[in-house]
Amino acid sequence: MQATANMTNKRNSFLLLFGVGISSLGDFIYIIAINIFVLKLTGSAAAVAGLWIIGPIAAILTKFWSGSIIDRANKRELMILTDFIRALVVAIIPILPSIWLIYVCLFFLSAAKAFFEPASVTYITSIIPRENRKQFNALRSFVTSGALVVGPAIAGALLMFTTANAAIWINAVSFAVSAFMLFLLPNVEKSGNHSQSITLKVLMNDWKQVLSYSKKHSYIAAVFFLGQFFWIIALGMDAQEVVFIEKVVGLTETDYGLLVSITGIGYLVGSSALSYFSRRLSIKLLLGLGYVMVAAGYIIYAFSTSFLLVAIGFIVLGFFNSFSNAGLVTFYQNNVPVEIMGRISSVFGTIQSILQIGLVLLIGFSGELFPLRYSMIFASILIFCSSILLVLLVCQRSKESYYREIMEEVSL
Repeated sequence: MQATANMTNKRNSFLLLFGVGISSLGDFIYIIAINIFVLKLTGSAAAVAGLWIIGPIAAILTKFWSGSIIDRANKRELMILTDFIRALVVAIIPILPSIWLIYVCLFFLSAAKAFFEPASVTYITSIIPRENRKQFNALRSFVTSGALVVGPAIAGALLMFTTANAAIWINAVSFAVSAFMLFLLPNVEKSGNHSQSITLKVLMNDWKQVLSYSKKHSYIAAVFFLGQFFWIIALGMDAQEVVFIEKVVGLTETDYGLLVSITGIGYLVGSSALSYFSRRLSIKLLLGLGYVMVAAGYIIYAFSTSFLLVAIGFIVLGFFNSFSNAGLVTFYQNNVPVEIMGRISSVFGTIQSILQIGLVLLIGFSGELFPLRYSMIFASILIFCSSILLVLLVCQRSKESYYREIMEEVSL
C-alpha cells in the first residue's frame, strides 16, 4: 500500500512539474516575443510600456472577487478551463490588427492568471502530502528557474529564424499542454458548489471571514504579509533596474544583458542546490536565510558602482530567491486551511497589487525629485529591515508548531 501511494505521489508530482515547466517556458518565450510584436506593430515605446500596466490593473479588478469563486469551484477543472482560455487568447493575438484589441486580450490573460495561480496553490496543497510539499516547491523553483534561463534563449533563436508570431503561438501550445497534464491528474474534490451566487453580500462576508481568520491567526497573517511586502518593494526596485544600471552605474546595454543572464544562472544554481538539499533544510531556515540573503543582494546592488559589484549582488539575490519563495509557499500551504486558501490568496493579492503599483510609482517619481541612487538605497534598506523583522518572527521559540512538516492542518 505504501509503495503504491509513493508511486502515485511521484506520478502526480511529475505531471504537475512537467505542466508547470512547459507553461513557464512558454511564458518566458512569450514575454520576449510580445514586446517585439507590439513594437513592430505600433513602432511606439509607449505602447510597449502599456503591456506592463495591463497586468496589475487586471489583477486589482479580478483578485478581490476571484477567491470567492475559487474556494467554491473544483480547482482542477478551474485550472484546466483557465489554461484553455489562455491558450485561445494567446493564439489569436498575432492576427489582431489593433493594439487596443491586444490590450483587451492581455487583460483577459491576466484575469485568467488571477484565477489559475491561487487555484493551483490550493490544488497542490490538496494533492501533495504535507511532508513532501517543501521538496515539491523546491523542485518547482528549479523548473521555473530553468525556464527563466532557457526561455529567453529559445525566444532569441526563434526570432532569428522565424517571427514573433511563431514564438507567441508556442506559448499558446504550452498552455494547452499544461491543461492536458492537469487532465491526467486525479480529481480530488467534487465539481464544486455552484448553488450559491457570488453577490456583493457574499463577497463582503468572504472578506470579513478572511479578516477574521487573519486576526485569529495573526502570526500566520503577519509572516505571509511580510514575505509578500518584501517582494513588493523588490519589484519597485526592479522597475527602475535598466535606468539605474545604465544611467547611475554607467554600464552599457550589453552589460545589462550579460547581468540578466548572470542573474538567471544564479536562479538556476540556487534552485538546483535547494532541490538537492531541501529535505535537510528546515522551513525556518529557508525563510530566514533566504530573505536575509536576497535582501543583502539588493543592498549590494543599490550601493554598486561597477559591473562586478552589480554582478555579485545579482548572483546573491538570484541564488537565494528560490530559498525564500519555497519557504514562504510551504509555510502558507502547511498553515492555511485549504477551504479558505483561495480567498486568503485573493484578498492578500489585491492588497499586494495596490501596494505594488503605489511603490513602483513612488520609486519612479522619487527618482525624478532626488538622485535615483538615494531612492534605490532607501528601498534596499527597507527590504533589509523587512527581512530582519521576518527573521525575528520566524525565530520565536513559541511558534515552533507552525514549522513542523508532519502535523494536522490549522483549523479556521
